[in-house]
Amino acid sequence: MKITHIALYTNDLTRIRAFYETYFGGVAGALYHNPKTGLQTYFLSFADGARLELMTRPQLKAAADGMRIGWAHLAFQVGTRADVDALTARLQADGYSVVSGPRVTGDGYYESCILDPDGNTVEITA
Repeated sequence: MKITHIALYTNDLTRIRAFYETYFGGVAGALYHNPKTGLQTYFLSFADGARLELMTRPQLKAAADGMRIGWAHLAFQVGTRADVDALTARLQADGYSVVSGPRVTGDGYYESCILDPDGNTVEITA
């Protein structure tokens, strides 16, 4: 069995697409738009075959806070500890919030956690 993609709702499709392209190497396919429902999506493909679907709808509302039942975070393995440190520093310098790390976690991962432009937690792991 293989997970084919993960989907993420956003209110700003262009901004969130640029974020995952710029920092994680995603390559966006063509914009899909369903005029009947207002749904618009981009599929981003990554070098290892993983895909992320970015979606928006006109009636979309933001969650009340970041703590909710559902997916907790998205994790990207970027290579070495030095790669984690470098990408974390770059994101922080570019104004993104670092919520933890870089550090070794209790379960042995070397990681940092940042917030994407919509406030979703993204883990960066070695």
